[in-house]
Amino acid sequence: MSKAESYTATAKWLHWGMALIWVAAWFVGIVAVHWRDELNPQHQLTFVHKAMASVLLLLIVLRVGWRLTHAAPAMPATMSPLMQRGAFVGHLLLYGVALVGLPMSGWYWSSVADKPILLAGLLLLPPLVEPDQSLYDLAKAIHTYTAWLCGVLVGGHALVALKHHFIDKDNVLAGMLPGRGD
Repeated sequence: MSKAESYTATAKWLHWGMALIWVAAWFVGIVAVHWRDELNPQHQLTFVHKAMASVLLLLIVLRVGWRLTHAAPAMPATMSPLMQRGAFVGHLLLYGVALVGLPMSGWYWSSVADKPILLAGLLLLPPLVEPDQSLYDLAKAIHTYTAWLCGVLVGGHALVALKHHFIDKDNVLAGMLPGRGD
């Protein structure tokens, strides 16, 4: 597989679509927990949060499959080997923690709490483990701290993309924007 000149239209749709779902699910999750009594008394927001987040688990399979069969564009020649390694590790963390770890930790928390998750609000996902109230606080902490770590990772990803565009003036951000080089 040779290096591509730009990301494919499919890669861009997966990137931006998953980003939109992820950010929406993240914010809905925060609101659902922190304003539970005021805005989520019947757990409707929790249902929406789980429906959106569960879709990410399906989309990550498509995204990884697409990425393995379609090369990403080469890094700018102006990036040092250390910065290129950092970009690689950063993307691995985003895929592993934000797109797999966070939804899986939520699924685990729901399983421990004996709460259902409907994939996209339609299909019931099986529990990952048997319900166990003794693990509830641990499962909640894992999901909560993973969510905040992901917020930092996603925020850092956005800041680095903006740095590439406005400071480095390279084509890293432009190469992922829809309608550019599709």
